[in-house]
Amino acid sequence: MEKTNVMRLLDAKKIRYEGFSYPPEITDGEQVAAQLGEDAHTVFKTLVTVSDKNEHLVFVVPVCASLDLKSAAKAANVKSVAMIRQRELEPLTGYIHGGCSPIGMKKRFRTFIDVSAESLDSIFVSAGKVGHQIKISPNDLADYVGAVFVPLC
Repeated sequence: MEKTNVMRLLDAKKIRYEGFSYPPEITDGEQVAAQLGEDAHTVFKTLVTVSDKNEHLVFVVPVCASLDLKSAAKAANVKSVAMIRQRELEPLTGYIHGGCSPIGMKKRFRTFIDVSAESLDSIFVSAGKVGHQIKISPNDLADYVGAVFVPLC
């Protein structure tokens, strides 16, 4: 399996994970979960937003759920958040749409993980490249990226 930068970063910190790949033409999160043979509640997507204070924030939520923007704003203690434009994603994070990981962005942003992850032994997130996922402990992920668990969906 091809090592992504996300995997190399985790290896350097000796954080346990398991890598998976799937056909890169699959872009729907629920289809990715099905391809991995996993429940869609355990596969998470990484969403990048901008607040009313022009602060970029990262939210990690199950692929089968939608980010509640009001809950996201409340979690970040801001008035409002909005999704960034897709064309802004790569210059800001270094990742393209469909391959955005909460790990290894160009800059560290405040990150929030949906509380549903906290009760799981492991979750799947993008490995930083379309067609690649990692399975990781949600607590290890939160510790590594400095995230907190909050209700987001």
